[in-house]
Amino acid sequence: MAGIYRISDRVKGFTLVELSIVVLIITLLIGSLLVPLSTQVAQRNISDTQQRLAQIDSALIGFAIANGRFPCPAVSTGASTDSGVESFAVGGTAMNGNCSNFINGYVPGITLGLSNVDSQGFAVDAWGLQQNRIRYSISNTTVGGVANVFTAYNGMRNATIPAVGNPINTYLYVCASATGTTATACSAIAPPTPDPNALSRGDAVFVVYSLGQNAATTGGSSPNEAANLKSTTNTTPVFVSAPASNQAGVEFDDLLRWESRYSVVGQLTAAGQLP
Repeated sequence: MAGIYRISDRVKGFTLVELSIVVLIITLLIGSLLVPLSTQVAQRNISDTQQRLAQIDSALIGFAIANGRFPCPAVSTGASTDSGVESFAVGGTAMNGNCSNFINGYVPGITLGLSNVDSQGFAVDAWGLQQNRIRYSISNTTVGGVANVFTAYNGMRNATIPAVGNPINTYLYVCASATGTTATACSAIAPPTPDPNALSRGDAVFVVYSLGQNAATTGGSSPNEAANLKSTTNTTPVFVSAPASNQAGVEFDDLLRWESRYSVVGQLTAAGQLP
């Protein structure tokens, strides 16, 4: 009997070892699956956000074609009374295009009739949190004597196409890096020297963008991201569109889309809104 018990003990011990090995294998398999799954979710969110930015871009162009001007950005203060409609300054109207926030504003989801909006009507990216409301900036440059040329009713028509398209009139800048940028340009390189740091040399009429996955935490942990973190104290017309990076000091996960003066003029002319 004693021998039988010993054999039984050995069998039980062997079974426990087997179970431990099986559990270890399952754990390793689950661990190997989790990383690709999280990567897939991140990639899907990026793709969905890029699609939303493209839809917003089209909606903004459509609004301009129908109304003879671009809408003002919406204002988000965190209050329960905030609303995703375009916001004018005191005395501002669709006629004069005087917006309350030209640079540090948000996409007016209600004004544009968008579907991907939060409970207050702000357009949101695929991460969907309040911090992930999609931002919208538009130039308020005076052209040909017309103030707020892009948001004022018939502002572009009154300023004339040659004036709107003249490079002497600068709008929003989109840079490849925050390095060397100033409050009004992508870098300190003086014209007419080509500036490799400039993706848009003051040609962007408007910029729509998401702060990406880290919007809920830092939103601007690197100089490149901080350049896009517009606020009442940072209203410079300079933005950064850099390669995605997790490297410390140069983190970047923002997603940007913009339209140049030439693209805007071309699309509005083709639609009969200009000249």
